[in-house]
Amino acid sequence: MEIVRPQWKPPSNDVVPTLPLYRSAPALEVRLEDFELYAMDRLRVLKGISDGLSRGKKPEEMEKLVNDLWKINMRHPQALEVLNKDVISHFVLRLVYCRTEDLRKWFLSMETALFRNRFRLLTADAQRALLAEFGLPYRVVARAEFEGVKEKLVQVTRSIGQPILSSDVIFYKVPFEEVPELVAGRRVFICKGHAYVAMNQVVSLVVTQFRSLLSKALILTNRKWTSMIREQEKDRLTPIVEALCSSYLGPDYSQPKEFAEISIKDFDLVAKSSFPLCMRHLFEKLREDHHLKHGGRMQLGLFLKGVGLKLDDALAFWKAEFSQKVGGERFDKEYAYSIRHNYGREGKRTDYTPYSCQKIISSTPGVGDHHGCPYRHFSEENLRAALCRMGVNGGAVEDVMDKVRNRHYQLACTLTFEAIHGLSCDAGINHPNQYFSDSQKTLKVKNHSSEQGESIGD
Repeated sequence: MEIVRPQWKPPSNDVVPTLPLYRSAPALEVRLEDFELYAMDRLRVLKGISDGLSRGKKPEEMEKLVNDLWKINMRHPQALEVLNKDVISHFVLRLVYCRTEDLRKWFLSMETALFRNRFRLLTADAQRALLAEFGLPYRVVARAEFEGVKEKLVQVTRSIGQPILSSDVIFYKVPFEEVPELVAGRRVFICKGHAYVAMNQVVSLVVTQFRSLLSKALILTNRKWTSMIREQEKDRLTPIVEALCSSYLGPDYSQPKEFAEISIKDFDLVAKSSFPLCMRHLFEKLREDHHLKHGGRMQLGLFLKGVGLKLDDALAFWKAEFSQKVGGERFDKEYAYSIRHNYGREGKRTDYTPYSCQKIISSTPGVGDHHGCPYRHFSEENLRAALCRMGVNGGAVEDVMDKVRNRHYQLACTLTFEAIHGLSCDAGINHPNQYFSDSQKTLKVKNHSSEQGESIGD
């Protein structure tokens, strides 16, 4: 399908910036599959940025991370379409994340962080071109004025560890309230209500403008969505838009590719060593009560299917537990069907996929339910106790609780994994079956190393 290219208005110096400002949606015809795929690729970038910021990565580390994420996810087979993919994906996600205050806040923060780091990677000419495209009414400090404040500017640059000023450094004079982060960090000289901003600091000025424009645009997009678009597109785009913000973007765990032979007799041992907290809690409750409500059966049942439990073994496992509470006959009548259904043997014959972290976190367990995400749904006291039972102690518990308080539930699970297994998990935990798979791989390597050490000792 032909794509109509956006008409960009070049800045006055004829240098076309490679970083769009997304002022208005371009007149592009987009295939429905690209509409969703482009958005998911950009979402991988934004979620990677969110994880990096949550981990407290330094600015230089974030710059590398953003560059790597962009190269991996925002490629296109046709080089000329890379810009189109950039613009399309932004506006699709703007539609997705305009719908609630929390979604807007997250999208605004992540897009601003993305813009900041992409701007830093531009050449000086491209940065100046982008500054001109904003149409900001700021003037370059004249040579005479520069000489008058040069000593003060040198003091500031020394205090923040910047190189000594050269004669060709460009400074902009701007109202101090437009560069709040520079003022807060004491990284600019302020005189009579104006801040003197060096060219290498202009990213702060540009980012403030970008954030302001995007914030207003999200409010306007929300109004259009609620008043018109949602209803007009209820049979086509609306389902995609409403599902995208909670989409799982990782590997498919519907069919186990590794560790495919998990025996029922090994479950208790494997649950302690390799189940994430959400599944370990469900498994323990099942062993204790010999029953789980529907939400728990679905969450645990699909997870076990993903780790390699065959249908016949699944029926035997669940029947052995439930029959202690409801009896074997009732199990066959009321529960066996849903287990076969999950394996695609009943109903629509759909091969159901294990739940991702995002889906589990967004669930709403009721009284008597044990499914959901413990990092979100447990009380602090219960969560601390559960972490201690898993072998997480001391400072690691406090690190996990800090992430929970800031609602970084997947990162809290990642820190739990790292504390138990004694290694870093830079990719983060995004799926319970990923936790299991990574745990099994780690334990396999450790066991192999231990065996080698023993043979050498012999």
